[in-house]
Amino acid sequence: MKTILLADDEAYLRLLVHTTLDDPTYRILEVTDGQQALALARAEHPDLLVLDWMMPGLSGIAVAQALRQDPATADIPIIMLTAKGQDIDRAQGHALGLQAYLVKPFSPLELLEKVQAILEAH
Repeated sequence: MKTILLADDEAYLRLLVHTTLDDPTYRILEVTDGQQALALARAEHPDLLVLDWMMPGLSGIAVAQALRQDPATADIPIIMLTAKGQDIDRAQGHALGLQAYLVKPFSPLELLEKVQAILEAH
């Protein structure tokens, strides 16, 4: 079973992502802020992290930076789900080695395809 950590402060988006990824082979953990995401990622070492950029506490980009700097979590694949769609934002995500960068509103089908491809590759 693959573990996916979903971090987003908006309940309806967590529900949409959870529904999109609803599969008996996935265990989906949900948190509502960056601090929880960082703590749970370190504790659980999920197979994939789906992060919102703008969250209370630590931003998703700060979580990604912290995970990348820690050898124990540096290899966790990350998908950024965000409203920040400017080129400079995408470049910042690319510099962190994110596996995917999806701008809200996003296609649930595209998210599902990205998740499946990333989990198959790892």
